[in-house]
Amino acid sequence: MNPLFGLGQALMLALDPERAHTLTIKSLEMGVYPRCVAPDDARLRQTLCGLDFPNPIGIAPGFDKNARVVTALFNMGFGFVEVGTLTPRPQSGNPCPRVFRSVEDHAVVNRLGFNNEGQAAALERLQQSAPGIIGINLGANRNSDDKIADYVTGVTRMAPVASYLTVNISSPNTPGLRDLQAPKELATLLTKVEKARATLPGHKPPLFVKLAPDLADADLPEIVGIIQGSGADGIIVSNTTLARDGLTDESLIAEQGGLSGRPLFDRSTRMLARVYKLTAGTMPLIGVGGIDSAATALAKIEAGASLIQMYTGLIFEGPDLIGRIKRRLVQAVSDAHANTLSPLIGRRAEEWAQKSL
Repeated sequence: MNPLFGLGQALMLALDPERAHTLTIKSLEMGVYPRCVAPDDARLRQTLCGLDFPNPIGIAPGFDKNARVVTALFNMGFGFVEVGTLTPRPQSGNPCPRVFRSVEDHAVVNRLGFNNEGQAAALERLQQSAPGIIGINLGANRNSDDKIADYVTGVTRMAPVASYLTVNISSPNTPGLRDLQAPKELATLLTKVEKARATLPGHKPPLFVKLAPDLADADLPEIVGIIQGSGADGIIVSNTTLARDGLTDESLIAEQGGLSGRPLFDRSTRMLARVYKLTAGTMPLIGVGGIDSAATALAKIEAGASLIQMYTGLIFEGPDLIGRIKRRLVQAVSDAHANTLSPLIGRRAEEWAQKSL
C-alpha cells in the first residue's frame, strides 16, 4: 500500500465514522484514490445473468449511497458497483450518532435508516456516467404507506440505468421492512415487482433479492423456494445482523442497529452455504459479510458465492485489499488446475452449511 494512503486510512479511523465516510466520498470525487492499472486476469471473468463481470469483487451498497463515485470505484479495481440503498423519495435517515465502529473487533454497527438523496438524483448521475456493471439497491421510504409500491416504483424508475436491481428487504433499520421476508408478504412483493419488470418498455435488468442473516434455519427453504419460483435471478446473502456474536467491544454490543464486519463472517457464510445447497447451485449468489482478507473472500466463493461484495473490511484493511483478493483467487484457480472460478464455487458448501453458531 502507498504509505500516503496508509496514513490517510489511519487518520480516517481517528474520526467519527460517518464523518470519515463523508470525507472518503469527497476524496474519491476529487480523484484522490489509488488506481488499479493492471488488467484483470482473464480467469476471474464470469458471465452471470447475461452480465460480463471482469472480476467477482463488488462494493456493497451503503458505501456509495447516491451514485456519486462509481467511476472512481471501477478505477480502484472493483468488478461491479452496487449503489444505494435508494428510496423513491429523499430521506435523512435516523438521528446521529448512528454509526459506531470497533477497531478491536473489525466491526461496525449502523442504524442509518436508508439515508439517501432519493432515486431521481441518482438516476440523473447514472445517466451521465456508468462505466461498468451497476447494481441498484432498492428500498422503501420509512414513512411509506405502501412499502411494496415503493419497490415497484424503484424497478420502474431505475431500470434504465441498472445492470441489475436488488430488492433490499433485509435492513434492520427501517421499521417493518424485514416483515416482507415472511413467505406470504415475500410472495406478494415479488409478484408485483416481477409484473413491473415484465412490463418495462425496454431493458429488463436481472433481479436479486437480499436476505437478512437472522432468518431461522427452518424458514429458509420456503423463502428460497418463493424466490426461485418468482422469476428472480439471484440471491444476496446477507445484510447486517442484529446478533452480537463474536463482539468483544462492550460499547458496540450496547448499540442498536445492524452489525457488519468480521463478527458477521461465520453467520453470513453459513447461511450462504445453506442457500447454495437449497438452490442446488442453480442461482447466482452474491456473498457478503465479514470479508476482510483474501482468505475470507475465497471462503465465500467456496461456500457458494459466484460474486462477493465488501465494505466494512475496506475501512480497516484499506483499498489494497482488492488486489490481495484478486491475487489469492487467481492462485486458487491455478491450484485447482482450472481456467475459471467455477470449480471453486460451492466446493465447501456442505462443510459450511453444517457449522453451528
